[in-house]
Amino acid sequence: MLASGRGDSSSPTLIPRPSNASGGKAVARGGLDMSQQRNLTAGGVLVVVLPMTLGIVSNVVALFILVNAYSLQRRRSKATFLLFATSLVVTDFMGHLIPGALVLRLYISGGAPPEDPDFSDGMCQFLGGSMVFFGLCPLFLGCAMAAERCLGVTKPLLHSSLVTSSRVKMCLSVIWLAALCVSLLPCFGLGSYAYQDPGTWCFIQVLGDIDRGDVAFVLLFSGMGLTSLAAAVVCNSVSGLTLVLARLRRKPGSHHSAKSHDIEMVVQLLGITVTSFICWCPLLIFGPMSAIHSYKGAIEEDLPNYKMLLVMGVRLATWNQILDPWVYILLRRTVLRKIYLISKCQAGAGGNFFSCSDTSPPQSEKNEVNDV
Repeated sequence: MLASGRGDSSSPTLIPRPSNASGGKAVARGGLDMSQQRNLTAGGVLVVVLPMTLGIVSNVVALFILVNAYSLQRRRSKATFLLFATSLVVTDFMGHLIPGALVLRLYISGGAPPEDPDFSDGMCQFLGGSMVFFGLCPLFLGCAMAAERCLGVTKPLLHSSLVTSSRVKMCLSVIWLAALCVSLLPCFGLGSYAYQDPGTWCFIQVLGDIDRGDVAFVLLFSGMGLTSLAAAVVCNSVSGLTLVLARLRRKPGSHHSAKSHDIEMVVQLLGITVTSFICWCPLLIFGPMSAIHSYKGAIEEDLPNYKMLLVMGVRLATWNQILDPWVYILLRRTVLRKIYLISKCQAGAGGNFFSCSDTSPPQSEKNEVNDV
């Protein structure tokens, strides 16, 4: 999911709306000459290309790590989690590639800012649907991953009998199908997609002349997203609390290496949940508020500010797909081990890292690290 531009006409990345008053001169959109238009387009393309490239590269690196881990994994619970995680990274990758390519095309072509603010065409319908689909999928997948881990941590025997690779694949198909059905609702008359200021991206119509269907659609989109986030928070909290209590109850000197896999997965899920919560909540909360106020006609004077906030919310949501892969890159067990050893070494050496950087930990400490 990738969008760019701002709601104010002073931004250097904008492609302003066209003006009919050209005064007999060769002007571009909004009365700018062709050189100014080319500069604005180049700036907009740079704003689109940089995050899209960063997101694609990050997801490719994370995908390589996950596929390699999946091929080496022998524990079924870990394998099912990696299958979910790989599907999430692939979805994030496509979420950068497809909408990003369409937004880039609109920037290169000069945008499509018509006189009618509610204008929409085939490309806008596809772009808006793609942004909704690739927005809901990571939230649904994060919720499913949290529920799977909660069951695995709290009821391991039930998990081993219920969760299989075939059922995980079926669950993934249901998730993608559900997100697709929601994104196609405007085709059946519920809600609509429209070009958003400055005419280089499309999303759910939440500003301007909207009807009850638009309000219902954005409420459905935001409600499903917030419900997924809330369910993931609850499941991850239960999993984390269960692991903490199990560690406190463990007898001194006992060693349970299997717990290290659970801890690694829960830590990664916590990272995904926190990232999604920070990146998505502004848009999921601001979208329905904008639609309701716009439907009541209460934002006429503040419309530019609402447009700016909408763009900021979509940009922040886009960063969720950039940060998700780094959760798997940085919160792997090998990385957590190194962080644990460095922190323990610094604490034991009074904060002097170099005094213990060349020493290897004893076997008892290695066993302790395996539980991290």
